[in-house]
Amino acid sequence: MDAFYASVELLRYPELRGQAVVIGGGRNAAPELLANGTRRFARLRDYVGRGVVTTSTYEARAFGVFSAMGMMKAAQLAPEAILLPTDFDSYRRYSRLFKDAVHTFTDQIEDRGIDEIYIDLTEVEGESRELGERIKRAVNQATGLTCSIAIAPNKLLAKIGSELDKPDGLTILTSADLETRIWPLAAKKVNGIGPRASERLASLGMNTIGDVAAADLGVLQENFGQKYAAWLARIAQGHDERAVVVSSEPKSMSRETTFERDMHVRRDRETLTPALSQLCERVAQDLERKGYSARTVGIKIKFADFKIVTRDLSLPHAVSTAQEIRRAAGECLKRVDLDRRIRLIGVRASALERFSADNPAPRQVQGELPFGS
Repeated sequence: MDAFYASVELLRYPELRGQAVVIGGGRNAAPELLANGTRRFARLRDYVGRGVVTTSTYEARAFGVFSAMGMMKAAQLAPEAILLPTDFDSYRRYSRLFKDAVHTFTDQIEDRGIDEIYIDLTEVEGESRELGERIKRAVNQATGLTCSIAIAPNKLLAKIGSELDKPDGLTILTSADLETRIWPLAAKKVNGIGPRASERLASLGMNTIGDVAAADLGVLQENFGQKYAAWLARIAQGHDERAVVVSSEPKSMSRETTFERDMHVRRDRETLTPALSQLCERVAQDLERKGYSARTVGIKIKFADFKIVTRDLSLPHAVSTAQEIRRAAGECLKRVDLDRRIRLIGVRASALERFSADNPAPRQVQGELPFGS
C-alpha cells in the first residue's frame, strides 16, 4: 500500500491532499474543528518531544522526512508540514479491506504486516499486467486507496520491484530485466542488506547490486563469512527459492511506548502505571482479535542511557486478559532494578496457543498492579 497510514488519513482529511503531512503525533496533534466548519491542523514546527515519525506523505518525503525518523529532526527538515496523530484502529480496518479484496483473486497470500502482502499467482489465469491492473482496481474500489504491485518470478524481485514505480505503480519483472533494472540499484535496496552490511560493501567498492553480482566469492566470504557471502551471491543474481507462506503462526505479540521525556519511577508513577496498563490492554486485544492466549509474558524497559532490560515470566496456564497480563508484567517488574529514568516500556506475550474447544479463552481475573509494585 502507498504511504498507507498517511493515505488513510487523507481519506479523512481530503483538504490535505498534495501537502506535506507527517503521521506520528500524540493527542495534542488532533485537528481542531473551528466554528466555520474548517479545521485547524497542528504544524510539525510546534512539536516538542522525542517521538518518531510513523509515516509521511510523498510530499513530506521530498523534504527528507521518512518513517522512524525522530520528530524533532523532521521538524527541522519540514517545519510547515502538517502533523496528525496515529489511529491504528482505522489502519487495521483498511488493512482488512485491502486484503479481503485480494482474497477474491486467490487465497495464496502471505501476510507481511498491516500494509504489505506476497501473492502467489501461479494458478491464477490471466496475463501478468492485466492481473495486476485488476488487483489494483479491486483494492482501490474497496478502500479508496492506491497500491503498488510488482509481478516477478520470486519474492526477492517482487519486493524490490514494488518500490520502483511508487506510488500507484505496476511493475513487471522477468529474469531478463536483472541487468538493466536491478543491478543499477543500491545494494541496500535488498531486504536483508542492512546499514552495517551496506557500509562494509561500500568500503569494498560494492555500491550497487550489480557490484555484488560481479564480486569475487572469496572476497565476500573473507568479509562476511561463508553463509552470508553465499546469500549475497545468490540474491545479486536474482535467485530466491522462498515459497509464499500462506499460513504462519505468530511467535509473539507485543506493544511498546516511548515517552516524551524520561520518566522517574516514583515521581512519574501516575504516568507510568496507566501506560503499562494500556500496553497490557492492547496486547490482550491483539490476542483476542487473533484467537490466541499466551503462556509467557515479558516486559521491556529502555532506560535514559539507552540500556535495554527484558524480563519474562512463564505461567502455569495460558492467559489472554489484560488483568492477567498486567499481573504477570508486574511480577517481571519486581525483577528489574528501577534506579534510572525510563525512556520506553513494552509488554510482550509469547509461547502462544490458539483458542479451541479444548483450550477456551481464559476467564477474566480482576486486579490492579501499580508500576513498580
